[in-house]
Amino acid sequence: PPGFVESSCHSRIFWMKLNKLLLQGKFFQLEIYDPYSGPVLLDENLASRCGYVLSEDVWGNPIFRASVLGCHVANEADELFSLTVNIKVSSFSSMRAAVTYTYPMYCSYASWASREIVCEENYMEVSVKTDVPAVSNDYTVAWMSALPETQNVAYQQWQLMFVSPSGRKRITVSDAVKLGYSFNNTLSRVYLRAPYHSNESDVSMVSGVNMNMVTSTSMYRQRWLLLLIDTTVSCPVDGISFTDTTLTWTVPRVIPTLVVQESTFLSKSIVMGVDDQVIVNPEEMNYSLEHNETHIRITIPIGAEGGKLESSISGGVYGVTYSIDLCLEHTWTDAGWQTTKYTVIKSITTPFMPQIPTVINNTVPEERLFNVAFGHFLPDVSLVAIAIGAVPFTLREAQHYSFRIYETPFSNGTKGFILEVSFDDPYVLKEYVNRNETKYTLLVNYTLSVGPEMTLYYHSAEVECVVADIEIPEAVGDCDEENLYLTLPTFGLHQYWDLHLGNKLLNRHLALTNGYLAATNSTHLILQIPLFAGGVIYEEVSFQKIKARFDVALRKVRTMETLKMFSVSCSFNSSAFIICHPDGTIMISAQMKTVPAIDMSKTKLRDSSCKPRDYNEAHAFFKFHVTTCGTSVRFEGDHIIYENEISYEKETLPGQSIPTITRDPDYRLTVLCYYQAKETLVLRAFSSNPATSSPFGSGMMVPRTNTAAYRRVRQALNVVSRVSKDESFMEFYEPSMAILKQPMEPVFLEVQLKDESPNVELYLENCWVARSPDFNSSPRWNITVDG
Repeated sequence: PPGFVESSCHSRIFWMKLNKLLLQGKFFQLEIYDPYSGPVLLDENLASRCGYVLSEDVWGNPIFRASVLGCHVANEADELFSLTVNIKVSSFSSMRAAVTYTYPMYCSYASWASREIVCEENYMEVSVKTDVPAVSNDYTVAWMSALPETQNVAYQQWQLMFVSPSGRKRITVSDAVKLGYSFNNTLSRVYLRAPYHSNESDVSMVSGVNMNMVTSTSMYRQRWLLLLIDTTVSCPVDGISFTDTTLTWTVPRVIPTLVVQESTFLSKSIVMGVDDQVIVNPEEMNYSLEHNETHIRITIPIGAEGGKLESSISGGVYGVTYSIDLCLEHTWTDAGWQTTKYTVIKSITTPFMPQIPTVINNTVPEERLFNVAFGHFLPDVSLVAIAIGAVPFTLREAQHYSFRIYETPFSNGTKGFILEVSFDDPYVLKEYVNRNETKYTLLVNYTLSVGPEMTLYYHSAEVECVVADIEIPEAVGDCDEENLYLTLPTFGLHQYWDLHLGNKLLNRHLALTNGYLAATNSTHLILQIPLFAGGVIYEEVSFQKIKARFDVALRKVRTMETLKMFSVSCSFNSSAFIICHPDGTIMISAQMKTVPAIDMSKTKLRDSSCKPRDYNEAHAFFKFHVTTCGTSVRFEGDHIIYENEISYEKETLPGQSIPTITRDPDYRLTVLCYYQAKETLVLRAFSSNPATSSPFGSGMMVPRTNTAAYRRVRQALNVVSRVSKDESFMEFYEPSMAILKQPMEPVFLEVQLKDESPNVELYLENCWVARSPDFNSSPRWNITVDG
């Protein structure tokens, strides 16, 4: 088919290349077609003995090379050469049903040197002109040692004598063929083809390069003619070195076994080639061809044109190798051989070079989109799947899910893979950091197909981006006659931050315990804090007014770092109250309603020296410490209770007999302050840090009188109350069942009077929820007030 075969003739070598694309999924064989004996299957043994090479170029295309002096080559006067190759292609490894393509190749080569040496991948070949006029007078030791042996050479028969460290060996040509050699003559030349590292060969170092050498003399006797031809050949077997950026191939400039008199040695030309092409100006391709008195050196940058970089995996590590097919042709003259053309063909592949892929974060935070480049890779690498977090996606699934994945080229000929993922994607990890920032983390695991073998390679990456995209909430405070209000946005609550009252988390339980009411809508939380609820701080207390403040701290959920303090502070008109300060100071505004009215200036505490600080007709204001004024202390459960009593000094009138006459009522007011036993009283008026100050205690005032006329008498009525589950009042909760209601959620309460007396009517005046059946228990939550 068109484009299947390309061929050329370089110097004295046939070159043929097959297109690998037309061989995909198929098997092929080569046959050398001999016009006399027919096709001969090419195998490894035949190749090295007959001057053939079957390999691949760096691109993976099958390559066939053949010497014009090889087996089955038609030779016309040592100038025109032809070789026919059968290419058999089959879909089966057994080569059944194969299709055969016959391909002839032609080569014209007339400019033979006196001696030509070819160092191929799998053989060494030397050919020598036989029409020399006379034997040189410069007899070498090798020549002189061969002369006695020539006396025994059979008549009209070529024989070979090998000289090696183990001694001399003389064998016939037919025996040499059995050892893997090939010897023959043409119209004007004699050639010897030898395998590398045969028993008759020797390895010696020349100028730092190991050379495989076969020292041989070809002998022929006919009548009075005794012909001795030096067929020694020597080829380099190493000389390759590498750096991170270059490969260097070094060949000795002068090879002593091939040059009889080094003093007469003269280099005529040194030419390099890549594949079957001669490179006239190596520097144009960034190649370097240098030589001195001892060496010829070719240096190729890794990745240079003419070679191929190929990806591979070694030990789970991604890396590349670089391969290039080089050729060196050195022509020299010397007194012994006139002209020698020395050709070396070398396929070079660097060792595995690890290339750690890089992850480049090109994310622009303002776009709220991760843009991650993953590279650099050769064209033989493809992305087959990704995993975001622990969730795998094929490329099709990823594109469908809204991830964007595409390739991008880089200037050095490599490529990368771009992944775009939104910050708001649920697979992106989000963490609140610093004060008002979010750290977005993208965890990616790439799966790539690498190289011709399509080896799977896995690489994980973690990309972070910190964005200042969180707004710290601002609170608004307000007050009415009896309550403080704090309104703040609900965004971020319990996700980024929590509200804390002192060192306690302000949750629903604490709010209910302290008597707060909390209501929320879609955007805000509203806290209603009664003036005398727990957690209220009293900045100023006097007979005329109370200045109260309520503080909550906005703290980070994870670190408890305080970001902001929200405060609302208001002044309230004084009425009856008791305030138990954290430092043990008790402030009381007592209201004593008696008939007849009493003189409030004459009220006192247990210690009669403790008088009111201020007073009017209805109120008396006391301020004292728990350690003074006769205050007693006792422990109940987890509370410390401080108790004192406000009483009135009666005025008495002397009479004729006992008892003493008085018009003043006997009135006493017990005052109680409750402190948590686990808290420590702070013995100072105010704490400098409201977030860490100790809480106020809770207070209670209990009136007590000994005069029966002034006792409050309650009439027992047959009243029943129950709570309905909804407004239909059809289903009711059991009396002993705990009922949980949210703030601002309606309560459906039914109160029924079952007293049949016609003189009794039911009016619902005040209704509240308390923690105990005690009418005076605190805290309390009003349901209805004044009907």
